[in-house]
Amino acid sequence: MNNWHLILAGVVLLILIVGLVVTLGTGRMVSTKSGEFDTQINEGTQRHPYLLNPVFLVWIIAMTAIIIYIIYLGFHYY
Repeated sequence: MNNWHLILAGVVLLILIVGLVVTLGTGRMVSTKSGEFDTQINEGTQRHPYLLNPVFLVWIIAMTAIIIYIIYLGFHYY
């Protein structure tokens, strides 16, 4: 195994971080707009808006898996 795998893993991690920042920025922009057709949000989601949001859960799980894979490659092959 060569260094290209580690470089590629770093690039993927960078893309994930940039995507998360864009997602968070879009979420803030949308939440500040007032909507006419919005319904009441569940109380559990109101208390934990990021923890119960499926988009953020996917980001967290994907970044965690990629970081674990990068660490695995680093310890296993280098």
